[in-house]
Amino acid sequence: MLIIAYPRQPDFLALTPFIKRDPQLVVIDRLLQDRQLILLVANDLALSAPQALWNGRPATPVEVTLRVAVARRLKNWSYRAAAKEINGSMQWRWFCALDRQSCPNFSTLRDREALIRPATLHRINDRVVRLAQREGVTQGQKLRADGTVTETHIHYPTDSSLLADSLRVIGRTLAAARRLLKPRTAADKRLFRDSHRQAKHLARQIAQRLRGTKGQKTLENKAHKLYRRLVKLTEESVAHAWDIVVRLKEHATLAALALVATLEHYLPLVCQVINQTTRRVFHHEDVPASDKIVSLFEPHTAIIQRGKARPKETEFGRKVWYCESDGGIITDYRLLRGNPPEANYWLPSLKHQRKLFGHPPKIATADRGVYSPENEQAAKDLGVKQVVLPKPGAKSRARQRFEAQPWFKAVRRWRSGVEGRISHLRRARALDRCLNRGETGMERWLGWGVIANNLMVIATALTRPRRSAKKCKM
Repeated sequence: MLIIAYPRQPDFLALTPFIKRDPQLVVIDRLLQDRQLILLVANDLALSAPQALWNGRPATPVEVTLRVAVARRLKNWSYRAAAKEINGSMQWRWFCALDRQSCPNFSTLRDREALIRPATLHRINDRVVRLAQREGVTQGQKLRADGTVTETHIHYPTDSSLLADSLRVIGRTLAAARRLLKPRTAADKRLFRDSHRQAKHLARQIAQRLRGTKGQKTLENKAHKLYRRLVKLTEESVAHAWDIVVRLKEHATLAALALVATLEHYLPLVCQVINQTTRRVFHHEDVPASDKIVSLFEPHTAIIQRGKARPKETEFGRKVWYCESDGGIITDYRLLRGNPPEANYWLPSLKHQRKLFGHPPKIATADRGVYSPENEQAAKDLGVKQVVLPKPGAKSRARQRFEAQPWFKAVRRWRSGVEGRISHLRRARALDRCLNRGETGMERWLGWGVIANNLMVIATALTRPRRSAKKCKM
């Protein structure tokens, strides 16, 4: 049954007077008592199991789910570490609204957090931004935006390693199908052959022979035959797997249908790996990034090149667009598909800022990759007084005089601070690499990281020592 919160015990921390509450956690605790935040989370939990509104045993409360998710991202804990730390700490028990109640298992924390939709996390962040406005931390007068890349949790992709991954996935699925179908003849048993060890050995040989080599000719001489053996082995396993799919459908049990779903998901991806390997290695084609797949387990991963220095000249992940308001509050974040131009997201971010605060920012700025006359004019039409988008390339004399104005230079210097904010998000909130699975998991990873960071920024601003208005007498 869905419950909102456990009954709180005001004297819980009085049992251990030597424990002093962290002032920042006190502020975040007060912010998380907001009813709209709790209602947003409760709505998603109720949608996942409507019968829980009136039936069943009491589930983990909504408030505990929200607070544990925030605490976990504040400290960058895994689910196991979060369950262990919260269970053994009086202060974290108080913060997560558990008090003397038993702490949920790590798997419960993981499953409850996964029920909150990415769209809900955007609404939660919008509410946190409004709380920051209410507390006087931000007024939405400024906006600076920039993009970065969050990597997916994959190994470095090579054709040989992707083929080895393909045979590993097919092999373990066919092993499960063999236990279910129980083949008897030798011909049937050959269909269920697991070739992942042979594929792993071939992939290792290819990597050893190509180590320290450069050029297509060296590739042909040293690894061409090994690649042919590996591709042939993969094609045979795919053909066997499609035959097994037919037999599993005839078996028509729940376990068989689950294996069918697994094979039907992975086999098209494996065929794409075979295709790109054949085109690149045997036909010597330059396969475009849009036609490539770099992971069977994270197929949404994009190949991104942003002109960075080695070893980050090529990144494997997703582009993320951040917008920061005055006060250090992230008002908008967007997970982008592929490697799109950031200029496409300038106007939607300005409109989102106006919707949040009820007025457009007075100052809006981004880097030169966002510049276009249309973007400048669109910002002015929305009511932005100072639009600072440096023009790349050659500039006319009029444009040079325009960008040489003191206010333009001052806003441009202020814009560079968003890079520090993004660096902080990547380090302190672990937004440099996503450990969740799938595109939805990445959106949740970004959402909780931004929400936790905004709450900490508000708490830091409200607990910062204030300077006295009176000047000290000399």
